[in-house]
Order: sequence, then structure tokens, then C-alpha cells
Amino acid sequence: MAGLTHASPSVETAPVAASPKRRFSPGRDALRRFLRHRLAAASIVVLLLLALSILLGPWLWRIPINEIDFTARLAPPSWEHPFGTDDLGQDLLARMIYGGRISLAVGFAAMGVALFVGILVGAIAGSAKGPVDAALMWLTDLFLSLPQLPLLLLIIYLFRDFLKGWLGAEGGVFVLIVLVIGGFRWMHVARLVRAQFLSLREKEFVEAARALGASNARLVVRHILPNALGPVIVAGTIDVAAAIIAESTLSFLGLGFPPDIPTWGRLLFDAKDYLDIAPHWALFAGGAIFLTVIAINFIGDGLRDALDPRKVM
Repeated sequence: MAGLTHASPSVETAPVAASPKRRFSPGRDALRRFLRHRLAAASIVVLLLLALSILLGPWLWRIPINEIDFTARLAPPSWEHPFGTDDLGQDLLARMIYGGRISLAVGFAAMGVALFVGILVGAIAGSAKGPVDAALMWLTDLFLSLPQLPLLLLIIYLFRDFLKGWLGAEGGVFVLIVLVIGGFRWMHVARLVRAQFLSLREKEFVEAARALGASNARLVVRHILPNALGPVIVAGTIDVAAAIIAESTLSFLGLGFPPDIPTWGRLLFDAKDYLDIAPHWALFAGGAIFLTVIAINFIGDGLRDALDPRKVM
């Protein structure tokens, strides 16, 4: 009928799901800021390539480090010896691969010692008050005022033979160098951790945790220390580079590893008398130290920017 209108059937429309918000965890946000630092990202690649070449090199390049060939003495780089040879005809590429493991191990182990001592001293000084804080800071200032290189040379000269007889030639020198270098690199970490503790222990979240009954140990371990580790990680990367340079300096001065253990610093020490006729000997060892140190420094710059709380979104 013309006068009748047909009602259209009601259609139930499905509710439109709200688009989920894009969330960034603090770790992912820090990683994103770190990757924006192009030099730091490139340095990660360079450092990984160096580490992989050092770890996988002995399986890919099987020439022994102590194989002597006087017919190839001081040979320049070639297909047979890509990095050339030394004054005994030993392959420099094989010796660089072997020495890189020791140099990097010294750097990271000394960094671990420095971070452990520095965090321990700084945390105790920052959480304590009165004479404990004053005594620890006096000890830190005392170590900062000591001349490091002469003391390094003196300690290694006095205790090297004892540790060689106890742990062997390579193990004793490794432990001694790591302890000595790490023992003279913890002071800056301690002062940095103490400053972070003095600032963080007055924050609102610490006061809230204290009001809820958290003990001093829980405040330090769960609330203050995790928030103070950002600058410490950056300082740790600088300690790795400084430890590698210190080991190279000791080896260059003849007080590092024995002559038959070819660290990068020892290769530089052995090459100093042949710079005019075999510059490749020093260039490759010095270039490896340079690339490693500058890559670690750029990584430290990237971590500083990534962990900066002022840049957290």
C-alpha cells in the first residue's frame, strides 16, 4: 500500500576497537636513542667485527704464532702474509689475532674490577653519613693524588715474579695487570656513584619506599642503585679503553706480558726498532688499538645520550 512505510530492519553495528597505543619500554626507548647516534651504532659494528675476528680467527687462519721463517723476515703484506712478518719471519696476522684476545680480556676484566670497587665504595659513601662518608672520600682523594704510571711500574716489578711462579707466566701477569689497572681506575666511578646516591636518596620515590617500611638495604639495592647505573655504564666504557691503553703502555715499556705472548702493546714494543724498514709491523698493531679505543669511546658517547634522563620521552 502506498501509505504504508516499511521500517528497515535494525542492523547491529560492531563496536569499533580503539587502536592500541604504541608503547615504548624504557629499554626499547634507550635502544632507539642509541641507534640514532650513528657513530655509536657504527662503532658497535666495528667492535663486533674485531671481536669475531679475534674469536674465530684461529680456526680460519691456522698459521702458528711462533712459526719462524727466516726466509720471510720483515716481509711486507702479501697474500701469504696479509699483515706481513716480524724480524723472525713470524706471521703478524696470527700474532695480532692471538694478542687481541689478551688485550680485550685485560680491558674488560680491569673494567669489571674498577666498576665493582667503585660501585661498592660509592654506594657505601652515598648511603652512609658522617665519618664513614668522609673516610671513604678521603681514601678516594688519596688514590686520585697518587702518580699512577710510576706506581704501576713499581708494583708490577715487585710482584711479577711471585705471581708468575704461582699462576704461571701468562696467568700471573694477566691477574697482576688486571688488578693493578682496575685498582687505579675505580676512584672516578666511586665519586660518580656517590653523587648519584646523594641526589637520588632525596627523591620522592625513595621517600615513598621508606614510608612503606623498606629497609636501607632494600632502598639501596632495589630503588637507588638501578637508577644510578646509567652514568656508571658510560664510565665503564671509558675504563675499557683506558685499560687497553695502560696494558699497551706497560707492554711497550717491557713490563707487561713476556716477549713470547704477543699482545698488541708488545707488538708495538718489538716494532719500535724497525719503523724505518718495516713500518707495517707497528701500523697494524697501533691501528688495532686505535680502532678499539675509538669505537669504545663512541659507544660510551652513545650510551650517555641513550641513558640521559632528560631525553626520556
